[in-house]
Amino acid sequence: MTQLSKASRSRILPQSKITPEDIHHRKHKRTEIGKLCRTIFERIRPDLIENHYNWFIAIDADSENYLIDQKLEGLLQQVRNYYTNPDAKLTIFRLNETGACGTI
Repeated sequence: MTQLSKASRSRILPQSKITPEDIHHRKHKRTEIGKLCRTIFERIRPDLIENHYNWFIAIDADSENYLIDQKLEGLLQQVRNYYTNPDAKLTIFRLNETGACGTI
């Protein structure tokens, strides 16, 4: 197997046409959606945590609807079935004291 030099390599995908302003706007919007979903999560968590401890919850910031499932794969399937629009923006939490989905 021969190794190609950096000069002879080509990109598989073309350069991104997203401007730095668009990237900043997308990050800002994602942060705002996350904050809104966190607020909704904090409001509904006390009602759900007792019977659904450590279950996954996906929250839609626009409608304040939520879906819950014991497993992440089940929750993702529910999201695909319920939200046919691929541009739907949901945030996933875990029904526990912190809302975190994993450990560090």
